[in-house]
Amino acid sequence: MATGRGRTLQQHWLGVQEQRLPLRGPGAVREKAPRGARGAGAFGFRKELGVNLAAGYASLRQCARGKQRGKKASAGCAVFLDRMPPEILLKIFSYLDDVSLLLTGCVNRRFYHLTNDNFIWMRIYSIAFSPKRFNWDVDSVEETAVSMSILSVEDKETGYWKKEYIRKQIASVKTSVAHVLQYVNPYTGLPAKTKEALRMSGLGWAIILKEKSGKEYIMEHVDLSINDTSVTVGWYGKNWPCLASLSTLYLYGVTPVFRDWYKNPTQNRPRWRSLIAKYNLSLLTDSAMIGCDRLIRICCLQPGLLVGLWKKEEELAFVMANLHFRHLLERSTLGSATIPYELPPHSPLLNNSPEYGLYGYQLHVDLHSSGIFYLCAAFRNLFTTKGDIENGYAKLIVINSKNNSDHLPLVGKIGLFWRTNVVDGYIKSCSIMDLTLSDMRREPFWCFSSPVCMKLSAAPLDGPHFLGETYFVDYMDEEGRVHVEMVWIRETEEYFIVNLVLYLSIAKVNHWFGTKY
Repeated sequence: MATGRGRTLQQHWLGVQEQRLPLRGPGAVREKAPRGARGAGAFGFRKELGVNLAAGYASLRQCARGKQRGKKASAGCAVFLDRMPPEILLKIFSYLDDVSLLLTGCVNRRFYHLTNDNFIWMRIYSIAFSPKRFNWDVDSVEETAVSMSILSVEDKETGYWKKEYIRKQIASVKTSVAHVLQYVNPYTGLPAKTKEALRMSGLGWAIILKEKSGKEYIMEHVDLSINDTSVTVGWYGKNWPCLASLSTLYLYGVTPVFRDWYKNPTQNRPRWRSLIAKYNLSLLTDSAMIGCDRLIRICCLQPGLLVGLWKKEEELAFVMANLHFRHLLERSTLGSATIPYELPPHSPLLNNSPEYGLYGYQLHVDLHSSGIFYLCAAFRNLFTTKGDIENGYAKLIVINSKNNSDHLPLVGKIGLFWRTNVVDGYIKSCSIMDLTLSDMRREPFWCFSSPVCMKLSAAPLDGPHFLGETYFVDYMDEEGRVHVEMVWIRETEEYFIVNLVLYLSIAKVNHWFGTKY
């Protein structure tokens, strides 16, 4: 065994020497054989073995040269593919599926025009949308239909059946989603199966960070939480661009073009972008900050965007978008890459009631963070009067501080959970508020999902005196304001909501109901 291993090592060494010999030139002197070699050649091996080894090394050198030629051939293979006749390329492309055809068309201009071939796309179209057949016999009527379809292929312009296929794919998804969304939750007035519709559509979300120079960074969402009336989407990672160089953040809904997206999930599949909102990052100042801990501080940009910044570096740590269910599918799919989806014009339902539009409201409100709900409550038969209209707002009292039976406890201590790829954290007194206010017809009148912050109240509450620290939460947008007052009960270590008031914009009430308050 030892002799065999020694021969193997000698053969390996001989191969190394054979490779070095051409570098020495033709006049190189060979090393002398060691003394004591019996019946050996120049290197102390038997002549028969030396001949066989030489032949083997020659074969190895030929193999190496063949590999080098193979590399050169493969390098020229791509050029040769581009120079193929169109008939051969069309035959190759006819074996591709719809996604592969679209990706191939992005290679160059010639491939783009070839992959628009009507015969290829009509075959894909007929396979995807032709009615199911249970009889394999082809009658004269079907033969006539086939011949007519061939004529229609020749008559149509190039790319017609490709556009038809994509259009019908999108229409089929929209039809299925609309069928699911027709069922309405009687408590919120929102579609009852929004979660199922999100799954069917394959909807996702992405952000684009744009620098002042025009350079853009695209990030796909890495965290998703579906709540009762909203969706919380998160982005975090290592490769954030420098905050000082950024100017704008764009929030997009991203939808797969083809319905079979779930078979091969990949970011390279064709997708449709719909602009939801645009945010000015220069507004990330101290006035936008709503909370902090020892590592980060969080800022709120309306509508519903939460931005986490590292305290030490003043750079991005995470981004969190809070999207209400109202018109979520439409806003995430029906807009374009540059223009958001516009809601259809509202037609008010006129009524001769003297205080029409001031009664019959229904409220659903949540306070939550990362799937933990601190409050989930519903209120019916809410109303206001003309005498409660002041400074352009109608005051709608939901929880009265003077009525102890209205007061509601919160579950646990309010806080906002955040996450990055490095560390997790928790910010006290912050959470996400989801509000859905429906009118007398159970149609959503005012909806939002936004980060809010609970602050310590310096002045005592109006009404009865409560034993404990008092806090308040305020929110405001163009449609109204929310004011919440809480009391911290130290003995039971829980918060109680003792006052909840909504201020509805009279301009919105008049527009919605056709009134003139």
